[in-house]
Amino acid sequence: MEEIVVARATPADIPGLVQCAVGLFAEDAGTRDKTIDAEWPAKHAAQRFSETISDPARLVLAARHAAEIVGSLSATLDAATAMRPIRVATLISIYVHPRYRRSGVGARLVEQFRAWAQEMNATRITVTAYTTNEAAIRFYRRAGFMPYALTLEADLAPGKV
Repeated sequence: MEEIVVARATPADIPGLVQCAVGLFAEDAGTRDKTIDAEWPAKHAAQRFSETISDPARLVLAARHAAEIVGSLSATLDAATAMRPIRVATLISIYVHPRYRRSGVGARLVEQFRAWAQEMNATRITVTAYTTNEAAIRFYRRAGFMPYALTLEADLAPGKV
């Protein structure tokens, strides 16, 4: 079996990255958040990846097995501000195809994200997960992330509580 290679994504990887985004939305945001357009990746992810893949303040990784993209990670770097005078790297999304889960691919993606964040002189790294996605929360905790803040939301639509 060929080794899985994790590296910065290239324009040739965009179709596979889109498929990862489609998979992520189908499994996570699309089933956990009724305010998310689950069709967004199919409509817009290719353009978004083509715009961000070469941005130095963004990281897009692809996990490749032979010619197939089996996982991806997207991250961004926030500059220091007067209010928060540190650089923060945020893991925006990570996806590993189900048949490659528990093989270390996700851990390798996060490891490369950490290395990039350090290279970019970030002081902290962050990630957000839906509170109902217990598997993701366990994965992130194993990767060294700890709870830091809690976001609370309320629906303002009529008849909603």
